[in-house]
Amino acid sequence: MTTTVHGIEEFHGLKGTHLGYSDWHLVDQERVDRFADATDDHQWIHVDPVRAADGPFGGTIAHGYLTLSLAPVLLHDVLHVEGMRLGVNYGCNKVRFPSPVKVGSRLRLGAEVADVEDVEGGVQVTIDLVLETEGAQKPSCVAQVVYRYFG
Repeated sequence: MTTTVHGIEEFHGLKGTHLGYSDWHLVDQERVDRFADATDDHQWIHVDPVRAADGPFGGTIAHGYLTLSLAPVLLHDVLHVEGMRLGVNYGCNKVRFPSPVKVGSRLRLGAEVADVEDVEGGVQVTIDLVLETEGAQKPSCVAQVVYRYFG
């Protein structure tokens, strides 16, 4: 299910609404390697499958910030915003990584609109996100993200 918002005023009616879940998305080694190259974080638990097989997770895992960076694209599966002049990622209030995302697993996002506040020329929307790995007992990432939209 995808919620489509047409204009600033529609956001106010979404406060407290769970928007649903994204599709499942594969996190493969190629994606992890590209993220490692982009961030210069080549720690062996992310990029060396042979060494990581004997490590604490039994294989390579995605970077926590890679997991978080997938939130906007996964959020697009559940929330479409139309009729705005501009939308910007305003930041995060809280981010935690309770469990790893093993390479080769699938990840999805659940989202709930936590708060909506008027700001000059627009609206600030706070969204609670839970990114979960298929079959894991704990979420892989929980975050409260903030977006600003201007009409």
